[in-house]
Amino acid sequence: MLNKAFSYIGIFFIYIISLLPMQVLYLFATLAYWALYHVFGYRKKVVRKNLTDAFPEKTVQEIITIEKRFFKYLAAVIVEIVKMSTITKAELQKRYVFKNTDRIKEYLNQGTSVLVCSAHYGNWEWGTLAFGLNFEASSYPIYKPLSNKVFDNWFYQIRTRFGNNMTPMKQTYRALTETKELSTVFCFGNDQAPPKNESHYWINFLNQPTAIQLGIEKIAKKTNRPVFYIKVSVVKKGYYEIDCIPLVMDPSKTNGHEITDLHVRFLENIIREEPAYWLWSHRRWKHQPEDKTTPLPSNEVLL
Repeated sequence: MLNKAFSYIGIFFIYIISLLPMQVLYLFATLAYWALYHVFGYRKKVVRKNLTDAFPEKTVQEIITIEKRFFKYLAAVIVEIVKMSTITKAELQKRYVFKNTDRIKEYLNQGTSVLVCSAHYGNWEWGTLAFGLNFEASSYPIYKPLSNKVFDNWFYQIRTRFGNNMTPMKQTYRALTETKELSTVFCFGNDQAPPKNESHYWINFLNQPTAIQLGIEKIAKKTNRPVFYIKVSVVKKGYYEIDCIPLVMDPSKTNGHEITDLHVRFLENIIREEPAYWLWSHRRWKHQPEDKTTPLPSNEVLL
């Protein structure tokens, strides 16, 4: 009961802080960076190891430079997420601009549902919030509920402010069944680590054996819905550009894990171009394959 009370108090203060203009919030982000990186060293060992393993060709100084840029950006994303509860539609659309949406809208207007995938790159939460503003069809972002029920319910209300239908991972197939007659967009994160007992497909990603979820590929093959990648680019502080890139327009013609290999390699290419904006503090590689002698699919960048 006490934890519940503290959660409500925390939510109240987050809401009050969210009323501040972005310029002031970014001052808080500067302080947050110094606290996270220099004072508390929040997951610094995890970030350093992830970067070192992902980029063995880089020097220690190059790794530290990326590391500091990541923590500065993480602090900015934290205050941007705080702003989500009060940001207006107009401000969000000004700061999070979608382009090349015509192909997706063409499918939706014809009554064909589509699948999109993206990652914890850039401000993924603003992306979720903005998605419902850019497409008239119902959007269903797939998410993993928080363990704190109070914060999970509050975050759900924020994420659905502008029309999203947030769908817990375990209810994905149920939502697909219930909406099969509608024109919809189901949104997947392609860098989520599957549970250890569900880690059945491994690929060489960022120089390491990496378990990949197969959800979007299974659904794409079963429904033959076209698959798009939502590529996020950071234009400048607080401003983003989103490119809707066609990946696979006819999943029925793909073989093996072609769809999964394609979207994973596409993400790898994005990260290699500008690594500071990916979520390096995530323990992405805590599980390893039991049979390390089996050759993994190449991490050759195709795009």
